[in-house]
Amino acid sequence: MKIVKLAAIDIGSNSLRLLVSNVIPTPEYTHYKKASMTRLPVRLGEDVFRSGKISKETGDRLVESMRAFAAIMKVNGVQSYRACATSAMREAKNAARWIRKIRRATGIHIEIIEGELEAQLIYHAKLFDKIQPEEQHLLFIDVGGGSTELTFFTDGQAGESRSFPIGTVRSLNEVDSQREWATMQAWVESRVANLGGPVALVGSGGNINKAHKLSGRPISEPLSRQYLDRLSNQISGLTTEERVM
Repeated sequence: MKIVKLAAIDIGSNSLRLLVSNVIPTPEYTHYKKASMTRLPVRLGEDVFRSGKISKETGDRLVESMRAFAAIMKVNGVQSYRACATSAMREAKNAARWIRKIRRATGIHIEIIEGELEAQLIYHAKLFDKIQPEEQHLLFIDVGGGSTELTFFTDGQAGESRSFPIGTVRSLNEVDSQREWATMQAWVESRVANLGGPVALVGSGGNINKAHKLSGRPISEPLSRQYLDRLSNQISGLTTEERVM
């Protein structure tokens, strides 16, 4: 049995992630098995969304984190990888400088990808192999630290998608815009109105995963609008320290 070692690096606004997978091709299906997952909270967005640049301190942590990722990939015998950077690196005026530093220090080549490509990569992850809603229409929402990607699906086929500069790091630093929220709401409402049927909502991202974990329900069991409203009201009444605890 032939096993191929592949890796994916996600350079987000809140954290860096490295996923190493064992890929086992068979005549019927290609199997992916997680070998390791590493997450480092570098928080690029805290710099970029306030000043427009990556500071030296944060940039140095970024370089050291990528050194660690390079070492992990080497130890695991990774044969091929892809490293993608999203919202924070897209907006950082000095992103190219830090990408060059990382390439020289680690050999890792980083791509800065647009929000629309993020949505396409989610689709190519074979979402509908894992999620089979009863509804014909589905809206997939991926909430990151610096951006939110929305993609409509009908009968398992991807339709319109769009990226909005709305994310958890922006919200925590109070740099998101009410105008962007209004734009996103109008975009969703206009598309839903044209579908002519109910729309299932599927989400991903650290905060969405945490909300589901707090419910204590199996991962396959959906959350109701009423539950999410109650959770939102409960969390809104907590201080920052209480939320951390």
